[in-house]
Parts: sequence; structure tokens; C-alpha cells
Amino acid sequence: MSVLDSVDWSGNILKAGAWQPGQGGDYAVVEPATGAELGRMGLATAADVAEAAAAAADAQLEWAALPHPERAAVLRRAGDLWQQHAEEITGWNVREVGAVPGMAGFALHVAAEECYEAAGLPSRPIGEVIPSEQPRLSLARRMPAGVVTVIAPFNVPIILGIRSVAPALALGNAVILKPDPRTAVTGGTLMARIFEEAGLPPGVLQMLPGGADVGEALVTDPHIRVISFTGSTGVGRRIGELAGRHLKRAHLELGGNSALLVLDDADVEAAVNLAAWGSFFHQGQICMTTGRHLVAAGIYDDFVEALAEKASHLPVGNPATDQVALGPVIDAGQRDKIHGLVTASADAGAKIAAGGTYEDLFYRPTVLANVPLTAPAYAEEVFGPVAPVTKVESVEEAIELAGASEYGLSLGIVTKDVMRGLAVAEQIPTGIVHINDQTVNDEANAPFGGVRASGTGSRFGGAEANIEAFTETRWITMRGEPARYPF
Repeated sequence: MSVLDSVDWSGNILKAGAWQPGQGGDYAVVEPATGAELGRMGLATAADVAEAAAAAADAQLEWAALPHPERAAVLRRAGDLWQQHAEEITGWNVREVGAVPGMAGFALHVAAEECYEAAGLPSRPIGEVIPSEQPRLSLARRMPAGVVTVIAPFNVPIILGIRSVAPALALGNAVILKPDPRTAVTGGTLMARIFEEAGLPPGVLQMLPGGADVGEALVTDPHIRVISFTGSTGVGRRIGELAGRHLKRAHLELGGNSALLVLDDADVEAAVNLAAWGSFFHQGQICMTTGRHLVAAGIYDDFVEALAEKASHLPVGNPATDQVALGPVIDAGQRDKIHGLVTASADAGAKIAAGGTYEDLFYRPTVLANVPLTAPAYAEEVFGPVAPVTKVESVEEAIELAGASEYGLSLGIVTKDVMRGLAVAEQIPTGIVHINDQTVNDEANAPFGGVRASGTGSRFGGAEANIEAFTETRWITMRGEPARYPF
């Protein structure tokens, strides 16, 4: 049975436990590969946010009061349901998002694992006994934050939503999920339905697709205490500023321009395999995408030639109908941004060794050689299938260039000497490091997050990070008799 058939979701949002029209009307869900309309989606407004947040605050109290095994059971059932409805969810991910089937399958795997990992959180210790100089029992106890909003982007909507939704729910919070309107079925409706079917009480998870007005309303609503945002650095800065003015915590996972360092002892064939996956997987629309290839001078020419050869033979097309390595980018605006960065970099002196062309929303995997450090495709986050390759004369130069970026999300280092790779990594500020692997990796039980302009640290993934992100610490003391004071 379809996970969508049992409710009237088309043209609606999920608010206060009911599928109902958003006050912003509805809009078309469009398939990037063909331009076809796949359905209708409801559009929320700031007024919907106010109603949803009040309902969430009420629902959260009863949800948090449930015995912890009951909350854990909901998360376990949700994990099972991702697999039970795999074919349907994969179909939406391929058609609405433009993901190739392998990527869609990976998203399902991570979603299930995030739920299973979150199911272990309710039974973890919720505090500690701390020493006191007074004759009393002194405790530090973890309490649910209350109502959490999760603002997720278009590119990998299942993973980038569930990694905050699942642990926040497990720890006793209510959640309002704002998916990107471009991928709101995959990243919103399906997720909401999974949890409904898993037995989550009405109102504990609500789903409000919308624009910037909805995002601002979620950040400022007095019922909402924590904001978990994944998206661009520019928007993240604005959310952080607004949350700060309202004395709220904002956990921000932002952009990246991650470097792959190919040291002079690296095997070229192995390095090129890593490089192609790191830059071209999911059309480069991943925050961890390899955005800069810093390659030792002695193997540079061979690396560029092999990477360009690989890029020129990767099939690009409709992942719903053809066996392809790359599908479409999300929309014309994103395609034009990618192409603008590529052409501006070529004008600045970079050589287009492969790609640099597109048809409709299908952008060819592109390799840029001899890339000046000032070229836009090197200095900025492209968010497309573009691999800028820069020659370095020494490992010291590679370290300097890798650390010179304003971003600090992920780092890959290719070398036959693992300890040398670790020593190099320790000199470059990033939240994630992979030695002898590319920059795009994700596991539900691992801490995830970036530093500098890439975010506010590891608040996404891993039990400790999730508990820190979605709970508050309360100090509690208890005495057998009332305390006596001098007056």
C-alpha cells in the first residue's frame, strides 16, 4: 500500500495534526528532468506558523511525558517503514529531486539508520549527580528543549531533514519541519507520513513548506526554542542573527568549498576515482562536494588528463528512464549559476578540460585545469558538477591553500602514508576529514558539521551532538528538610 494513499495530502500542508490547505494556496511539484507536473503542494504562510507552533507546544508536553520505551518504539517503527515503502519513496526522490537511483537508495538507508540511532536516545542517561557543598542532593538533568524547527534544503531533502527530525522527536520535542518547496514531497510529505504511520501522536510533527516569510516566522515565534538549519552560508548568517536577537539556539550546517589534497605519493588512478565521485556525485549538489582539487605538481598533468577523460564518458540524463551517472540540476536558476561560474573562471584563465556545456537542466561534468586562485569556480561554492584542479609545488603549499578558504566543512587527503595524511589534516581547520577518501561521506552515528563559514560545529549526527542540540540542562536540588537562613 502507498504511504500517501491513506491521506489527502495533495495541495495540503500538515498542521495541528491535520492535512489541510496552506493559507498561501498551492503550487505545482515539477520534475526537473522533464518539466512535468508531478502533483500539487500546499504553501504555508506566517499565519500557519503561528497556529502550528501553538499546537506543537501543546502536543509536546504529552509526547515528552510518555514513558521512554514508547517514544523509542515510534522511532524504530519509522525506521522499518522507510524500507517498507522504499520503492515509492525512491521514485519520488528520483523524479522530484533528480537523484540517480543509487543516491536515492543511499538516502533511504541513511533515513532508516537515523531513526534507529535516534531510537536509542530516550533510554540514555538524562543527567548526573553533582557534588554540593550543602546537605542536599544536586542533579543536572537534560530536559527536552520544547518545540524545534527544522529547515531543510532541496538537494538531499530526506537525509538533511531526518537527521534533525528523528533525534529531536526521540528526545521529547515537537518538531515543525520546513522543507524546501522545490522538493517538499520527498523532504516533507513522505517524512510526515512515515511518522504518522509509525504512530507519532498528532501535532508532534508538522510540515510547512514555504518561503522566506515562513522561515522568519519559524525563527521568531515565541513557542519555538531551537532552530536546526541546513542551507547556504548567506541565509545561515541571517538566521543566526535573527535567532540571536530572540535569544534562541540556532544549529547551522552551511556551505562548503571542500578540498581534496592529492599528495605526491598518491596513486593517480585511485585519486581520480575519488575526485570524480567527490565532485560529480548527485550533480555536485552536496555541501561536502569536492570543490577544490589541490594536486602535487609531479602528477598534476596525469591527474587532469585522467579526470577529464573520465568526466567526458560519464552519462548524463533522466534518472527515471535512463541508466546515468548524473541527473538534472534542480532548476534553471541553479544551472545558470553553475555555468556563470564556469565561464567566468575560463575568462579568468582556467582551461576547460572537459564539460562546460549543458542541455536543458543536464549539466555536463566539468573539469577546469590551471585554475587561478581568484577564479570564481575555485574561490566560491559552485554547487554543481565542476572540478577545479590547481597545481601545488609542495605539501606546505597544499596545506596553506586548503586552509585559506573561509569554509571548513570536509577535507580529503590522498596519500600512501596515512600518518603523513593525518599530520597534514591537523593543520587544516575542518569539521570532517577523510584520509584516502573523497569529501562526501555520511553515517547516522557520526558527528557532522563544519567550522568557519561552514557552520556552528557538529550538531548533526552522533548521540552526544544530538543530545546537546535538542535538550536543555536543568539544575535540580533536593533536601530532606527546608533550608534555614539567617533572616
